[in-house]
Amino acid sequence: MATSDDKLCRDCAERYDPADDRCPSCSSQRAVQHPELFDLSTAHIDCDAFYASVEKRDNPSIRDKPVVVGGGRRGVVSAACYVARIYGVHSAMPMFKALKACPDAVVIRPNMSKYVEVGRQIRSMMEDLTPAVEPISIDEAFLDLAGTDRLHDAPPAVSLARLIRRIEEEVGVTASVGLSYNKFLAKVASDLDKPRGFAVVGRHEAYDFLGKQPVSLIWGVGKALQRKLSRDGITRISQLQEMEERDLIARYGSIGGRLYRFSRGEDSRTISTSRPAKNVSSETTFNEDLTDAEALRARLWPLCEKVARRMKRADLAGRTVTLKLKTNSFRILTRNHQLPAPTQLAEVIYQTAAPLLDREATGEAFRLIGVGLSDLSTGEFADPIDLLDASSGRVAKVERAMDDVRARMGDEAIAKGRSLPSQRKK
Repeated sequence: MATSDDKLCRDCAERYDPADDRCPSCSSQRAVQHPELFDLSTAHIDCDAFYASVEKRDNPSIRDKPVVVGGGRRGVVSAACYVARIYGVHSAMPMFKALKACPDAVVIRPNMSKYVEVGRQIRSMMEDLTPAVEPISIDEAFLDLAGTDRLHDAPPAVSLARLIRRIEEEVGVTASVGLSYNKFLAKVASDLDKPRGFAVVGRHEAYDFLGKQPVSLIWGVGKALQRKLSRDGITRISQLQEMEERDLIARYGSIGGRLYRFSRGEDSRTISTSRPAKNVSSETTFNEDLTDAEALRARLWPLCEKVARRMKRADLAGRTVTLKLKTNSFRILTRNHQLPAPTQLAEVIYQTAAPLLDREATGEAFRLIGVGLSDLSTGEFADPIDLLDASSGRVAKVERAMDDVRARMGDEAIAKGRSLPSQRKK
């Protein structure tokens, strides 16, 4: 008879007596056991070193070798397998540092189309389990399995173990599961036991568990806020638990409310099944038709800034820049260019779209111009530094410094010269 104390085999997804050392069905010792294991239904699934795992799947000869997915000595590491991580290699590390730390690493250039296709295959498997799937990126998602017990004749934990086994067998990559009662703690749990992990954070332990953790564990606490908290003497979540919500909000603004709630294991966010945007764009229709290339470029720049602002707010990056033009006869022209790496910078969007515009602005009258980014990914992959192009890092640094000024003083506080009205021609 099944009980709440049963062990769950992570290899064959069978429940068995907690007194047994091995699973009676498959003899595996890989089990998960938790008092609330079969009562929880909010999960986060994250594939392990996804890009590198796909490459190892497709080339078994490198399965046991350190693998780094990136652009040779240019740019940064997009992904590193767990063997490479032993040497200190991690994503977003400059490639030259990664190769210095692990000179024997097998370096593979990213193949995004392949990764997206594998991600879609895994997403389809998730949706076979529940329609309530919220994608976070191509290799991770939240799942709400509440009410699926009767559909699958098993509690959510068992269904999740079956799903992970299916992903390994049919796709050939591994994934880790975090199971809890809300999104924040499910995401925390999925990082506790990587790779091939299955971790649980229950209601009864959440407060004490969180109190032992550093403040950086809280979603939204980046390096800047972490430094500010540290200056105030706050380094552990237990210190946040001792503070009043009004005091945290007074000191840190709206994020103070999140610090208060998350430090106590409270997260009211629901799992959203809406699909992520396929592109982010902005366009404008002129009062009078424009034919002059310089005037058109002047209208292009503010649109690039709008797109960049939306990308940053949504923590997205795009690899394909698309220019849209509508003639005075209502004919629509679209031209696009694919970047070597995803971007969320207005300057990069503009410098890519402007040459596309110049090729079309040969005297024809236009009534509309637009620009957009597609081929989207998460912001963590945005604008890697090109070590062979010294200006690449400066562009990002300048634009983000301008963003900081605008955040403090308003959107009109600072602008580039091409934004000034005197630069525009009608």
